[in-house]
Amino acid sequence: MRLKFPTLILTLLIATACVTAPAAPPKGVKVDRDIAYVPGGDPAEVLDLYLPETPSEKPLPLIVSIHGGGWRAGSKNNPWLAGLANQGYVVASVEYRFSNKALFPAQIQDCQAAIRWLRANAKKYNIDPGHVGVWGDSAGGHLVALLGTSGGKKAFPPIGGNEDQSDRVQAVCDWYGPTDFNTVMAQAAADEANIKSSIKWNTKDDPYSGLIGVNLGSDKEKGEVVSPVHYASKDTPPLLIMHGTKDSLVPLAQSEELVAALKKAGDDNVILQKFPGSGHGGPAFFLPAARNLVKAFFDKNLKGMDVKVEVLPDSEVTVKPPSSK
Repeated sequence: MRLKFPTLILTLLIATACVTAPAAPPKGVKVDRDIAYVPGGDPAEVLDLYLPETPSEKPLPLIVSIHGGGWRAGSKNNPWLAGLANQGYVVASVEYRFSNKALFPAQIQDCQAAIRWLRANAKKYNIDPGHVGVWGDSAGGHLVALLGTSGGKKAFPPIGGNEDQSDRVQAVCDWYGPTDFNTVMAQAAADEANIKSSIKWNTKDDPYSGLIGVNLGSDKEKGEVVSPVHYASKDTPPLLIMHGTKDSLVPLAQSEELVAALKKAGDDNVILQKFPGSGHGGPAFFLPAARNLVKAFFDKNLKGMDVKVEVLPDSEVTVKPPSSK
């Protein structure tokens, strides 16, 4: 099943590394592509590993990239974080089954299976299994937030083996991912005066209801099970959320709700970086200050570096309009 609205497709995939053809890896990085993390599984259950060409003397922390695309599109190819593989990390980019092939929880089961497989093969790839971070945008942001909040709780039946390995992660960077399927329509409606939603709710073109197989609002339990806020606890790992204030696909209120749920649960290790005037992704997320914030977040939480990780001023995360002559 494919989205029929070209503009919606474009918006869903913006700021997501979804070029079909794999590009050459960054300088100083080698890549091992299409590794099956579920033996004998679906063709989509594969990942790419980006490794430093010069082997490290000690195991390296791992960053796992999970792409967006409405849970029904996108690609693991060419993650923008691949360059960190020559800056003291191993980077994995995970593919997963789309909702037109398998409904939720298949997507989070795949991501958890990939985490366990990577830990099981840590020695082979010189990975430090105790320091695993995840990054994702849009649908990928939802999945990494869910990895963070539900990790270690056995909320979803494991697949793919390696059940002796943990699916918990140590740091989560979520770019504008949905967090509560039971509130998203009401939040979008509340934004309607200033931000017209691009989602055709509860139609065949709605990626939210398409993920869970029922209309939003018709099954509260299914809405809870898919929602990261449902698992929020004080044990959630450090979380950096980045979200545009003019997002027409995932209301900013979704990220604000997750922050509030975590703090209510006693977890204060969460940061929400807002991008004034930005929509669902866009160039502001790749400004130097924003990129540096992501790296600093992982450096602090995966390497233990003494670096500052705090909300950036609006001026550093706002794209200036072109000057008129």
